[in-house]
Amino acid sequence: MQEFESEEEAITGINVTPLVDITLVLLIIFMVTARFISEPSIGVSLPKSSATNAGQASEQNVFLTIDQSHEIFIDNSKIEPGTLGARIKDLMQKRPGFHLIVRADKNITHGEVISVLDEVRSQGVTEFGIAVEGK
Repeated sequence: MQEFESEEEAITGINVTPLVDITLVLLIIFMVTARFISEPSIGVSLPKSSATNAGQASEQNVFLTIDQSHEIFIDNSKIEPGTLGARIKDLMQKRPGFHLIVRADKNITHGEVISVLDEVRSQGVTEFGIAVEGK
């Protein structure tokens, strides 16, 4: 009769080892993929360069992207034609000291990139980087 009573007793302890294992695996996965999440997701074919210097990912980076269809994006949000200057001015007020990274598709003409940079510089941004892909 004593065996029967021990079989019906409720399990009072919880084994947390599997929970800790899963949590640590998820933490490692998030740490590894965090760099990919911070990169812009607009698909552009960057020009190739043999002299690339891999910059550091930073929360201060603001990506200005010109895609193959000549559309302009700031941090993955599309900019309507003619509103780039106002968006840059607004960005300078909200995030002073940001780092502008220009990502232009390799099929975009040099003149179009220069005209976009002229509009950006007219708002007071004088330092920017140009994103390229390593060979």
